[in-house]
Amino acid sequence: MSRQPTNKQLYKLGMSLVVALLVYLLSGKAPVKTPAKLAQQSQPGLYQVLVFDDGDTIAVNMNGHKETVRFIGVDTPETHDPRKVVQCFGQAASNYTKGLIGDNRVRLEADPQDTNRDRYDRLLRYVYLPDGRLVNAEIIKNGYGFAYIGFPFTKQAEFEGYQRQAREANLGLWSGCQPTVNKYGGYTSNPAN
Repeated sequence: MSRQPTNKQLYKLGMSLVVALLVYLLSGKAPVKTPAKLAQQSQPGLYQVLVFDDGDTIAVNMNGHKETVRFIGVDTPETHDPRKVVQCFGQAASNYTKGLIGDNRVRLEADPQDTNRDRYDRLLRYVYLPDGRLVNAEIIKNGYGFAYIGFPFTKQAEFEGYQRQAREANLGLWSGCQPTVNKYGGYTSNPAN
């Protein structure tokens, strides 16, 4: 004959589990997701990032389909282009984008002045974090990429302003590389040393 636990025993067990969970969460071994963070991550229209290709290209899960997304208006130094050598600050730019997005889902937005896809069939999009920050702009502001002005887009003047500020403040690649002007009037990072 088995004995049923008393309410007091169940309460003690429940409290022990709560305390153990809190200790685990606060130990830094598990990411703490606050209710606000959970609410942000569950907004409709957010996509899970599957792959970080480099600093300006990701792949997302779009309704069960892997879709490659090229960030509008920003160009980061190359790390994976088979036609080019790894460029100065390329790995740092890739790491920055990955760290900035982290495990967040992203919101994608097209630009009415740009095409929907590039010549490699990648979606061209502005990429927003759940807190509203524009990843494309953050990359330029912090010196991990250039304003990509070879094609028109609505935020071009804004991005050029961020680039000017990053260059003047000697941020990121502006301090460790010697960017050269490319054929589009924008910048290109030199090969990595």
